[in-house]
Amino acid sequence: MEDGGYRAILREVSRALEKGEPVLVATVVAGPDGGVPVGTKMLVRPDGSTLGRLDGGPVEAAVKAEAPDAFRRHGVETLLLAPDGGRLLRQEVGKRPAYQVMLEVHERSARLLIVGGGHIGKALAVIGGLCGFSVEVVDDRAEYANEERFPEADRITQGRFDEVLKGYPIDTKTYIVCVTRGHRHDETSLRLVVDSPAAYVGMIGSKRRVGAVLQHLVEDGADPQHVARVRTPIGLDIGAETPEEIGVAIMAEIIMERRGGSGSPMKRAGKTRRGIPPEERVEEE
Repeated sequence: MEDGGYRAILREVSRALEKGEPVLVATVVAGPDGGVPVGTKMLVRPDGSTLGRLDGGPVEAAVKAEAPDAFRRHGVETLLLAPDGGRLLRQEVGKRPAYQVMLEVHERSARLLIVGGGHIGKALAVIGGLCGFSVEVVDDRAEYANEERFPEADRITQGRFDEVLKGYPIDTKTYIVCVTRGHRHDETSLRLVVDSPAAYVGMIGSKRRVGAVLQHLVEDGADPQHVARVRTPIGLDIGAETPEEIGVAIMAEIIMERRGGSGSPMKRAGKTRRGIPPEERVEEE
């Protein structure tokens, strides 16, 4: 690809990081002599259209076939491919001709909208920031909704929950957690976000109390399908007790939803770790 082609890819990546649709960039990082040159790139869009090319043949076709799943995983991973496009196992690399193609999904950060700035909200803000989310906090108390308490937050809004959330920008990359200080505030907040296009909506509380809230929403006209998708009781069952542990359980469920995980122990699921540089994975395995 000529410099103009690489610049075009960079422009699309920049748009994706700002506000556009996500894009996937495939880069050949290793390959057999005489094959597709190392450094060759191709951009793939969610609709399957591309910018640039790899080999125009089986390797490129294999990348295009993998792209939809890669978009759903939202991360960085490496494809191991034979020259005919077939998938290879890690232990086969070095024993036969192989391509290593890095797949990178470029998109603006997912938003973690924390409704409630108490102890669990604080733990979520810290953990969510570490996990790469853009953290936003809403609370009706000035002593909780401030930069001193939430230095890791990208946006902090202080005001009545109903007034703030009524016009709050929520899209398909927003993950909402309702963890206010009381049943009434949780229900008020949930009413305003349950029919939104958010990727995830969760609410803290006991099964009995939350069940009553969900029933009220349906009776008052909320879409039953939207109500059914509310994650509550919220989080994965890891035996969490402290606010920090509860924050871990909630973020684990959000990550599972975002990445398409199963929630099973890794040993049982039999999955490899993604996001680790290929050379490090080789050493560890």
